[in-house]
Amino acid sequence: MQCGGWMHEEHTADVLVIAYGRTLEEAFENAARGVYEVVTDTSRVEPRRRVDASIEGIDLENLLYRFIENLIAYTDSEGLVFGLFRVCKIECNGESCSIVASAWGEEFDPSRHEHRTIVKAMTYADMEIKEENGCWRVQFVVDI
Repeated sequence: MQCGGWMHEEHTADVLVIAYGRTLEEAFENAARGVYEVVTDTSRVEPRRRVDASIEGIDLENLLYRFIENLIAYTDSEGLVFGLFRVCKIECNGESCSIVASAWGEEFDPSRHEHRTIVKAMTYADMEIKEENGCWRVQFVVDI
């Protein structure tokens, strides 16, 4: 088992993203990176524009869903792709969870960015968030 990074696995017409981190925040960062690696080579994305997010969800799964869906909305509406992610904090109480995060990226430029696949939406399919032996594992499916 690895503890850091992300990976993709075959999953019918969708993509299963599995992300790891030593903290829940790092796992969410790697989950976002995993989504954008479906779209393009994130190492070629310049951090020209910063997008901040403060999001609430009813639980961790809903928070992950809303976090990724928020990033996808920027891609859909403004043509942004992201390559750098920072989750400042994730907090949960008995009633809800919240995340404070930032993503850096730029407008997709076909002359510099590899066009892989369009991510249409986040889903709850096969979603799991769990901590095991000091490592967080986040898994979910995106619709392509």
